[in-house]
Amino acid sequence: DYVVVKMIPDNRLPPRHLHSVHTGKTFAVIKWESPYDSPDQDMLYAVAVKDLVRKTDKIYKVKTRNSTVEYTIKKLEPGGKYHVIVQLGNMSKESSMKINTVPLSAPDALKIITENDHILLFWKSLALKESNFNESRGYEIHMFDSLMNITAYLGNTTENFFKVSNLKIGHNYSFSVQARCLYSGQMCGEPATLLYDELGTGEDSSATKNDRSTDVAAIVVPVLFLLLVTLGIGFVVLYMRHRRLQNSFTAFANSHYSSRLGSAIFSSGDDLGDEDDEAPMITGFSDDVPMVIA
Repeated sequence: DYVVVKMIPDNRLPPRHLHSVHTGKTFAVIKWESPYDSPDQDMLYAVAVKDLVRKTDKIYKVKTRNSTVEYTIKKLEPGGKYHVIVQLGNMSKESSMKINTVPLSAPDALKIITENDHILLFWKSLALKESNFNESRGYEIHMFDSLMNITAYLGNTTENFFKVSNLKIGHNYSFSVQARCLYSGQMCGEPATLLYDELGTGEDSSATKNDRSTDVAAIVVPVLFLLLVTLGIGFVVLYMRHRRLQNSFTAFANSHYSSRLGSAIFSSGDDLGDEDDEAPMITGFSDDVPMVIA
């Protein structure tokens, strides 16, 4: 025996399993499930987005009958902080979560040029790879003194370079350049960091691995090339010697070739002995020839 029970839908329940699927610089994809399984009618959801930095609110409406709902929140700011609330349109119980959007990337190719009494920091414009960045926003520069264990804010600029003076000899510094922070430093870009010592040599820590791999490649590739060239020259020399020996043997064989016999004839040690036997033997000296004794 069995019985079928159909539960009465409760529209006061909150949406279930609210979570973030993907977060970018200016958007976030969120997902949730309906308060109960298999809704038999369209359900109206209210999605409230509270900007925790700007202190503003936006409300979006989503109408669907699906049990699983996926929604994309657009027009967000890079590096922003948001509080998202999802509930049914009748102001039932809510589900909430916090979202942090991806900040702007770090500037590329941060380099140092050393002058007589100061240094110059150079970097590529962030607008080249970030469509959401405007040069009028500018960059801010920070410096960390490892000897004094002090971090200092050096200033900001809308240019792609910055002058740093009054550096102390014997101190090691770390410089960072990032998109200027907005709203009391709450919305910043990723920093590009450069290490600098008292000798005036700078090293981009974000590109250290790439630089090292490039240096290794710059050493290995010429060595392999020289090895290949050396092997090639060795093969050529061996080939030329082989051809020379082959030609010498061919010439030697042709000089001893007998057209009558149809083969080459080579002399042996016995033949040399026979020639010595055929030579006239010296038996003595004539009395008419005077002998001179030294």
